[in-house]
This record gives sequence, structure tokens and C-alpha cells, in this order.
Amino acid sequence: MKKLTFTIGIHASKEKVWDVLWHYESFRDWAGYIDPGTYMVGDLALGNEVQFISSENGYGVTSLVDQFVLHEWLVLKHQADTQDTGVHEREKEWTGGVETYRLIEHDDTTTLTVTIDVPFDLVQVMDEAYPKAFERVKVIAEQ
Repeated sequence: MKKLTFTIGIHASKEKVWDVLWHYESFRDWAGYIDPGTYMVGDLALGNEVQFISSENGYGVTSLVDQFVLHEWLVLKHQADTQDTGVHEREKEWTGGVETYRLIEHDDTTTLTVTIDVPFDLVQVMDEAYPKAFERVKVIAEQ
């Protein structure tokens, strides 16, 4: 896997940005730029497992909420790659990867930084998709 980092400044509070990232409907909106139809199952709380699943192809990943500070910090450790809407395991493309979200607010701007371990064959796709997804987070949060 290759570690990628994406950063964007958003003119909104960290609470607003966090809500855009993780509220069910807005998550589906911005995450759709990465993988169309993606939705999250589960609650973001320390020690919980959550699933990120594509409604288009049924593939997803089950992740452990390894670190969690509300409105500031989230670390997800990918535990298993799934198919059939999370029912069965599949090839271990994302398993073992880590995805980190950090929000830092200064004055009227929140800096959102994501660091993600990406399978080598998806680096180019993610390099193109994440900036578009982040722009969508920015648009929603700044409304």
C-alpha cells in the first residue's frame, strides 16, 4: 500500500466540517466522488466496527474505530474487505490499511487532512477522486 495525504481549508467550524463528513446524507454525497453509492453502517465511537459499502457493487471494507476525538480526530483501521453488502469477505485489498481524519480550526478556517493507505493499483484513482470529494465537503460545509 501507498500512504496518500489530502488537505483542504474550509471556511467553517470544525464541528460543521465533522458533521458534513459523517452525517449519513452528506457522507453519501461527498463519498460518492470516491466510490459511487458509498454509505456507512455503524456508529463512529471508539472501539466500534463500521462498514463502508458501495451500493453499486456491494464491495466494502469493515473498519475498527481505533482513535476518536469528536470534531477533531478519527483513525480507522481496515479489518476486512467485504462483498455482498458486507456479508462475505473478499480479497484483502484494503485490509490492514489505516485511514486518518484530522480537523484543525484556526480563526474561521478548518483544515481537513486525511491520510490513507491505498492499494498500489488504486493510487491514481484516489489521487483524482479525493480532491473532488474534498471540494464537495467544502461546498457543503460553507453553505
